[in-house]
Amino acid sequence: MKENLDISAYFVVGPENTRGRTVVSLLKDVISAGFTCIQLRSKVASARELIALAKEAATVIAAAGKSDKILLLVNDRLDVVLAARKQGIKVDGIHVGQSDIPVEICREYLGPNAIIGLSARTHNIFEYIKTAEVSQVDYFGVGPLHETTTKLDCGLDLDGRVITGSFEDFIKIAQLSPIPVVVGGGVKIQDIPELARTGVDGFFVVSAVSEADYPKAEAIKLVDAWHAHKRR
Repeated sequence: MKENLDISAYFVVGPENTRGRTVVSLLKDVISAGFTCIQLRSKVASARELIALAKEAATVIAAAGKSDKILLLVNDRLDVVLAARKQGIKVDGIHVGQSDIPVEICREYLGPNAIIGLSARTHNIFEYIKTAEVSQVDYFGVGPLHETTTKLDCGLDLDGRVITGSFEDFIKIAQLSPIPVVVGGGVKIQDIPELARTGVDGFFVVSAVSEADYPKAEAIKLVDAWHAHKRR
């Protein structure tokens, strides 16, 4: 999967983001809609709960016959990824932020074939994207496009302000980055056409699907819009 990395339609979810639904039901919706990457992220779930959730997610992906097509990642928790893998659960890798466990340690423990994503630094982002050491990283997560209540520290600058990116910013980032880029943070269906034309490799969403009245229908709209407008 590393050679054919597909982060075009990327869903981030945890038990606190479901509007009373189950995570599994939302995963079934996005999988059937054509999402290509799933990240499990929770600040409230215990390690055991996250491991159990990873097992459920891997089972749903396998039942759809897409274990070799859909990435399953865990946010931040290297311990959860290692424990899940030890139990035979197919977790493909991890996504970490600037203040999380360093990517080189993730690579050391997860090996050369794991997928490791890194949230790009907001401060002086263009210089960072251009000069960052990426030999151990498979893709950058960049954002937010809009301020979001799902992750309050998304886009937080050194002075505590949230810095949102413009479509022009993402065009420049796509041109500068030596690795694939996925953009999120408050992304909604109306943003997808212009975002797809920036040259970035994908979009990530949480609430656009998890908070929708009809999650599967919204997930389908997002994927269809991306493919309809993606710059060739």
